[in-house]
Amino acid sequence: MTMLAINSKACRLRGAFFLAGLLSLTVSWIEAAPRFATVLQVEGSIGPATEDYVVRGIDDAVSRNAEIVILRIDTPGGIDHSMRAIVRKILAAPLPVVAYVAPSGARAASAGTYILYAAHVAAMAPATTLGAATPVRIGGDLSMSELRYARRNEYASDTASNDHASEESRDADKTRAPPERAGDESGDAMTRKMVNDAAAYIRGLAVSRDRNAEWAERAVREAATLTASEALKKNVIEIVAANVPDLLRQLDGRKVNVGGVERTLSTDRLTREVMEPDWRSQLLTIIANPNVAYILMLVGIYGLVFELASPGAVLPGVVGAVCLLLALYAFQVLPVNYTGVGLIVLGIVFMVAEAFAPSFGALGFGGVAAFVVGSVMLMDDASLAVSWPLIGGTALVAASFFLWIITRLLKTHNTRPVTGAEQMIGSFGVALEDFDDRGWVRVHSERWIARTHTCALKGQKVRVLAMDGLTLTVEPLTDNPPGD
Repeated sequence: MTMLAINSKACRLRGAFFLAGLLSLTVSWIEAAPRFATVLQVEGSIGPATEDYVVRGIDDAVSRNAEIVILRIDTPGGIDHSMRAIVRKILAAPLPVVAYVAPSGARAASAGTYILYAAHVAAMAPATTLGAATPVRIGGDLSMSELRYARRNEYASDTASNDHASEESRDADKTRAPPERAGDESGDAMTRKMVNDAAAYIRGLAVSRDRNAEWAERAVREAATLTASEALKKNVIEIVAANVPDLLRQLDGRKVNVGGVERTLSTDRLTREVMEPDWRSQLLTIIANPNVAYILMLVGIYGLVFELASPGAVLPGVVGAVCLLLALYAFQVLPVNYTGVGLIVLGIVFMVAEAFAPSFGALGFGGVAAFVVGSVMLMDDASLAVSWPLIGGTALVAASFFLWIITRLLKTHNTRPVTGAEQMIGSFGVALEDFDDRGWVRVHSERWIARTHTCALKGQKVRVLAMDGLTLTVEPLTDNPPGD
């Protein structure tokens, strides 16, 4: 029994030593693993492609145990839906996310301001700006009150973004009557709802990150903007850094709240891994470009029309089907107004109908009008609208084509037929014999049986009045008509 007890104790000791050694090796491996920061570049308009790139980039950083994610921002704004998806991803991220407006000369305007406010740490490079986060709606005329409000916002934006403005001039600006809030304007209810919702959203982000909530609301209601130095003074951002290494140095030792847990950043010796957009993101960026999606839709529809008009051509149908599927995919990820899509399709149907069933411009120009209106309405977001030159150029080409068709139709309508029964009516000939009921005549160098209600003499000129099968109805002429 004593020997068994000793052996059992020895086994337990060996097991304990083994676990301790394994734990030590694990800790050593973890400490030896490279520590890095993932850098994502948010450039250009924020849309579905940017959303996909940022969401997958944060997921990749989490799966590879990155220390932090740095969003390097330079954007004029973008779609509200994509912006909110990025904000939700940042708020739910299990690792710190740093928003860094860079390089010098960059901006985080409109949607970029919301993303910066959502980040755990907000930073800017010198000579960068942020703000002007007022939501913009497409379509409809602005009321006079909205127009006055926009002009006041433009003035406020210009004065706020002046780096060299003196303190006295800024104080003087403060003594002026503040512009009325968009929510208090007499504009339409939809505008007020959009502005109030955006103001509440960004204010909530500011409170959650302990940043300047008053200025955040001004950025929405008054389109206010700030430079990097002003943003630091007003507690809108925490850091002004010249570059990413400087940013990492200043982040070192800073405490942030991630998912309700306070963490101390250790970033001084981090390596940087820039995650470039892969082929999927690049392809989505190209296809999701409103102008490219617009052209793909036109090529797709016209390709199918040509295939139906000339069955068996194959190539127009294949190209049209592929382009139409790509366009439908692009519209799936773009803020599409489907009334605009419907008007474009209706316009193309009318234009095609004009080519196959001429109506002297009624269908053609009606189709061009529907096509242009639908193109203007196609996108619901100002930053992702189809360019006016592309719309105008396409409409001009279509209108020129139908003008050419109408000109040809009018010319054809006024031209005497040269073949068929219609060509025979009004033609002139000569009687080949005397007859007062039925006889033979020559018309266009051909012998025809003719009948008449008066007497026709041999060699007398006759004019064709009607044609019944192979029998002509003619009338003798006393004048000297044109030769046959």
